[in-house]
Parts: sequence; structure tokens; C-alpha cells
Amino acid sequence: MTSGGTAGHHARNRVGDFPTMVGEARNWPAVLNALEGDLYEAEQTLARGRAEEIAAWGRRNTDWIPPSNLGPLPDDLRERAARLLQHQLAVAEALVERITQSQKQRDVAARMSYAPTRPVASFIDRAL
Repeated sequence: MTSGGTAGHHARNRVGDFPTMVGEARNWPAVLNALEGDLYEAEQTLARGRAEEIAAWGRRNTDWIPPSNLGPLPDDLRERAARLLQHQLAVAEALVERITQSQKQRDVAARMSYAPTRPVASFIDRAL
């Protein structure tokens, strides 16, 4: 999927149009729709740019397991699935880059000194 085609596809398929879980899908087109829904959500998270939301995507630890009750992926869906996989890999890479960038920014901020930028005079009053 190209980014132009993806945007048009997403305009037709809002997140609410997808099954809530891939496991609920009863056929391969529904499985691919659910995966596209997850991908759309990840893209929207990136677009909002909220560090905590992006980090949450990075903490997801469940791997997708193809449903065993549907049989092999039909030949007529292989191209769609391959495009979806490539798109998923690109979004995953973008998520990793944003998480890494955010961590680096936090590390720099933690090392910054918040002391005044120039020395402050100190006067000591001592009786002679």
C-alpha cells in the first residue's frame, strides 16, 4: 500500500468498522481488516505525537498468531497481505524511531543543568 492509497482506504474504514480482535474474525478478509485497523490505530498514535501513547505501542508484547481455523491464506489475498506486512514493518520502524528519539530527549533533559547561566555574586559580611 502506498501512503496515498492507504489514506484513501482509511477514510473508508474507520477504526470502528474493524473487528475488535483478530481472533473474532471468521474469515481471511475480516482478519486482514482487523490487522489494518490495528495499523491505522498505530498510525494515528504516531500522528498525535504523544510520547506515552507511542511508548505504549512499543510495550505491546503479544505476537500475532494466524488463526488456525481458517486454513491457509487464499491466493487472491496474498498480495493484499504482503502489502499489509510491508506497511506494518514501516509503521513498526517509525514507532521504534519515535520511541528511541523520545528516550534520547529524556536522557538529554535529565543531564541538563538547571543552574543559573552565570555566576551569582556572594557577599559575606564579616566583622573585623
